Amino acid sequence: MITNKRKELQNLFIIFILFSILGTYYEEIRWYIIHGVWSKRVGLIYGPFSPIYGIGAVVFASILNKNNDKRSILKTFLYSALIGGLVEYIVSFGAEFFFDLDFWNYGKKFLNINGRTTIPYMIFWGILGTVYMKIIYPFIIKMIKKIPEKITNIIFKVFLIFIIIDYILTLSAMGRMVLREKSIEPYTIYGELLDKLYPDEFMHERFPVMRKSGTIINK
Repeated sequence: MITNKRKELQNLFIIFILFSILGTYYEEIRWYIIHGVWSKRVGLIYGPFSPIYGIGAVVFASILNKNNDKRSILKTFLYSALIGGLVEYIVSFGAEFFFDLDFWNYGKKFLNINGRTTIPYMIFWGILGTVYMKIIYPFIIKMIKKIPEKITNIIFKVFLIFIIIDYILTLSAMGRMVLREKSIEPYTIYGELLDKLYPDEFMHERFPVMRKSGTIINK
């Protein structure tokens, strides 16, 4: 029998996986509607995962779940807008700080904040967060709780191992890409393997919106 705390963590992790997948397909459909072409919008090397949406869903749930049924829609909207904008800003800053890369740059967008997020996008996050917390999250968490404990444990363990490996490979491959840009040869067999398996061509095909930091593109 697992503890309530562990069960909550497992539920949040399942939400992370679910919304990482949904976020990927949302971005790809959105890009197709705007630009007329299909383009990959994943955030990890393997799997249809866009972690920023999963992270956002988990952060919303972790912060706003308490008193969710009593909190007004206006307050939920304002909190969601701030949380969504902050998460987007932090992820953008982290990509630039650690890898000198931009996954998005809103420098040409209206009311942008250092090119990392924009007021209109924060409003969008506010609407999305409100709908999520008031309608979607209560329904999904109710469905997750109906899953038998043994199945939940299996889903948690399998996907946790997969996501950890996926994150390590993705971050390592991005790190090597930055070092290749600086003409720095790999020091280890692992680095050589990364260069062989994930060359620049693969990385840019897998992450087509990824650009060197400072390049202003439209998302």
